[in-house]
Amino acid sequence: MRQRTFISLALIILLAIVCGWLALSNRTISIGSFTREVKVHLGLDLQGGLRVLLQADVPPGTTIERDQINVAKTIIEKRVNALGVVEPLIQVQGNNRIVVELPGIENPDEAIKVFGGTGLLEFVDAGNTPLTEGETIATTGPSPSNSCSGVVAQSSPTPTPTIAPSSTISPTNGITQTNAITNTQVYTTVMTGDCLETASVVFNQSTNRPEISFTLKGNGVKIFGDHTTANVGKYLAIALDKQVISSPSINSPITTGSGVIQGSFTVPEANNLAVQLKFGSLPIPLRIETTTNIGPTLGQDSVNRSIIAGAIGVFIVALFMILYYRLPGVLAVIALTIYGFIVFTIYKIGVPGLFDFVTLTLPGIAGFILSLGVAVDGNILIFERMKEELREGRPLALAIESGFDRAWPSIRDSNISTLITSAILLWFGSNFGASVVAGFAITLMIGVVIGLFTSVFVTRTFLRFILDVMPNISLWWYGVGSTPRREKSYAPTAE
Repeated sequence: MRQRTFISLALIILLAIVCGWLALSNRTISIGSFTREVKVHLGLDLQGGLRVLLQADVPPGTTIERDQINVAKTIIEKRVNALGVVEPLIQVQGNNRIVVELPGIENPDEAIKVFGGTGLLEFVDAGNTPLTEGETIATTGPSPSNSCSGVVAQSSPTPTPTIAPSSTISPTNGITQTNAITNTQVYTTVMTGDCLETASVVFNQSTNRPEISFTLKGNGVKIFGDHTTANVGKYLAIALDKQVISSPSINSPITTGSGVIQGSFTVPEANNLAVQLKFGSLPIPLRIETTTNIGPTLGQDSVNRSIIAGAIGVFIVALFMILYYRLPGVLAVIALTIYGFIVFTIYKIGVPGLFDFVTLTLPGIAGFILSLGVAVDGNILIFERMKEELREGRPLALAIESGFDRAWPSIRDSNISTLITSAILLWFGSNFGASVVAGFAITLMIGVVIGLFTSVFVTRTFLRFILDVMPNISLWWYGVGSTPRREKSYAPTAE
């Protein structure tokens, strides 16, 4: 047993050093092709940000399929992730709403422009006259013949307002607040944006202005090639959400399946447009129901006060454990310190395959504190069972093992009950847009699992190690006095 104890202790010390190093510092770690930024991620209530409620903009009585709203959520999530927002929260609320939370966002207008627009890109036959950048036009819209997917989510000869403000690009300020039609002619849609394979920002070598380089896929190569071959010298306008962003002339047939969108773009506008085009158009029109700029509800001073209050609480608990349980209490405090290191490391780097990191919010911090109490409670159950065994005269080694074995059913059942409750809360928060509840449940679940590990495995290894190196230590150090109470013996009475 001694060899196994030393190996377990060495692994615990190594784990504590690594997790302590990661938990107490912010850094970027790189191992081969793997790179991860290790830092604390704060939620809306701790650092502020933007919350947007998107509502499906469909006629009354229209049925919205669950798949449609889920696809819209996925597309918005991809667009927002491309912005580099730390831990955005995008959730479906009910059957026709999507909640978007962007912690720490610095430019709300730019974010809304990217995830708000439908992103419906159309290549429009403008004939012999170029269209003006920024004007809103009517088109024949997408159809199976000009769509690579063969599935048409919405087809209308006239544009309908889908997002307010509209996330389209104009040559003046980059944002147009209206979708009013400025050209009543209905133009033919040659091809839609779902034929795009890639879209990225490049710079024109002669003008040094940003442009959107794109490549086509599937049937788009033939559609584009046939049209440009038959219409050399004419104009092919490019419209995003029915608004013209460019109207270049066709100088020669383009049959290679690649091209460039030119326009009066700034670099941010070009980047935003590339994101919209790359991740496709929304399957249903959406409008912005509410937009809320959220400031930190605590403020830095209140956060500091909360940290101090938490530290005082932990100190009092540690003092109680040491004074009442003595040596086991000291070992439990060390185990709880390791518990804190492991938990905060998981918050920073996540769990591969499950999540990248945990965003700390006020409810999340509450979940961590509650899980800390659960971990302490596990140690108390073990130590009390140990003391009972020692008071009954059991040898120290047997008392330690019996204490863990007999306390384990209670610890197991209580932790499983907490995990079941946390899973229910997580499901509720994830499906009904209650991010506050979900954050609490996640941190509580992580804390319970790690607390189970530290209270059972880490503390047990520490006690076994002390027993191996100091087998004759006074029982006073285990909180029962130096002389144990022996088991009572009974002799038969004489008749």
